[in-house]
Amino acid sequence: MEKVIEEEKQGTTLTLAGVQGNTKKLFIESYGCQMNFSDSEVVASILAQNGYNTTQRLEDADLILVNTCSIRDKAEQTVRKRLETYNAVKKINPSMKVGVLGCMAERLKSKFLEEEKIVDLVVGPDAYKDLPNLLSEVEEGRNAVNVILSKDETYADISPVRLDSNGVTAFVTITRGCDNMCTFCVVPFTRGRERSRDPQSILAEVNDLASKGYKEVTLLGQNVDSYLWYGGGLKKDFEKASEIQKVTATNFARLLAMVAEAQPRMRIRFSTSNPQDMTMDVIETMAKYDNICNYIHLPVQSGSNRILKEMNRQHTREEYMQLIDNIRKIIPDCGISQDMIAGFPTETEQDHQDTLSLMEYVKYDFGFMFMYSERPGTLAARKMEDDVPEEVKKRRLQEIVALQQKHSAYRTKQFVGKTVEVLIEKTSKKNESEWAGRIPQNTVVVFPKENYKVGDFVNVKITGCTSTTLIGEAV
Repeated sequence: MEKVIEEEKQGTTLTLAGVQGNTKKLFIESYGCQMNFSDSEVVASILAQNGYNTTQRLEDADLILVNTCSIRDKAEQTVRKRLETYNAVKKINPSMKVGVLGCMAERLKSKFLEEEKIVDLVVGPDAYKDLPNLLSEVEEGRNAVNVILSKDETYADISPVRLDSNGVTAFVTITRGCDNMCTFCVVPFTRGRERSRDPQSILAEVNDLASKGYKEVTLLGQNVDSYLWYGGGLKKDFEKASEIQKVTATNFARLLAMVAEAQPRMRIRFSTSNPQDMTMDVIETMAKYDNICNYIHLPVQSGSNRILKEMNRQHTREEYMQLIDNIRKIIPDCGISQDMIAGFPTETEQDHQDTLSLMEYVKYDFGFMFMYSERPGTLAARKMEDDVPEEVKKRRLQEIVALQQKHSAYRTKQFVGKTVEVLIEKTSKKNESEWAGRIPQNTVVVFPKENYKVGDFVNVKITGCTSTTLIGEAV
């Protein structure tokens, strides 16, 4: 059976057409969340203005950068293994420089230089504009570190270079950081406090993408539903804003409407949502605009009220279920996916059963499921013993995955016999004679190529399915 679990996103090497006159070569890889992939596009743009073109050949690189994730221990171990590969190449080319970017860089800071002798520079998520200065230090024979978190950096003035792009879909970052302080999560410590980006800069980026032929954008943030622009500043400081700022502030529902109206022929998605911050006006805005996709990634993490409280999630099981009911009522065909953690500290068998029963209630389209991994510096790591045995964690995770596979199969079967609109994104991985694309609910569809091309919207009649993929024919 096809997997519906994604323990870690695979690393992706990003490519860029050369900028005339640039002589240095950058090899950049990204691991973890969509935000890291988006950040790598910002980094490539900054370095493109400082003499670097990207290369797909590790051996040709003058500079290797790896954009890292700290959300789970496995992600960090993956990066450390990758550094071993870089080290082997650097022995052949000693002048090559290696840098670590992102959340792992922020969490470990200068300690990384001591632990990984191959690393020349360490740069946190808010310090990418300082890369040219840091590289100058490295060229002068000094290791360089900048992991200072910012209260206002959103990179709104940087035009990202679209790397490894199909020319059809793109990420547009709208917020950075997070204020929620879930006890299991390192994001507030590695990405700082939450701040939102000027909506006009967001619209400008979306409009630019549309002018270049892109057909779909995903508005991106750690917690998009809490987007709030009142002229700049941290979200937590909104109460200090003037009355005029409060009245004219742009929230996420309004931003969604602005983007949808600016480009009515472009599909609009967003990720990630937090249940405590998703309001009815967001759901109603989704229903109002046909080009806003009927899909919500809505992490719940646990179906147990007791565990949710231990996680410092600001919603209960019942509130989450009410939100699901509201979504189903207003957008009946909305696709919904989840994040789930198995084996959080003190989780009992009853807590686990509560999670399974919540899944039965929602019947998610798909999900991302993980065993709890203690992250240094989080409140859970400091205050709670990681007391659920490994074998119990594995068994509970397997049960969650099996149930999700059942529900995914149930959801895909609902489309059989129906005609859906597919945006072609690429050739199918399994069959060169088929296209692959997604429907608004985010489910992948494959169908015969015929005379279509990447970027086309095609009506496809669904004739079959697996638990994760729809199979059809163009009509």
